[in-house]
Amino acid sequence: MYWYQSQFFGMHFFWWMFWVLLIVSFFSFAFPVPRSKLRLYRDDPLGILQRRYAAGEITTAEYEERKAHIEQDLRSSK
Repeated sequence: MYWYQSQFFGMHFFWWMFWVLLIVSFFSFAFPVPRSKLRLYRDDPLGILQRRYAAGEITTAEYEERKAHIEQDLRSSK
């Protein structure tokens, strides 16, 4: 038996890999990102800060300090 007659080293193996990769890529690109996770990517820094403050993750002093810093960065970038 020669090495090229083996089903794992011939085109048989590569065709299986091709189809597996094709199916995986189809399902990974076919279904969009859920809206709940998409919102996390679209929020601006001030919106994220407001949400964290509303959830109680940061104190009022931290909120005011970070808000001032963000607004200063936004003004300087314009």
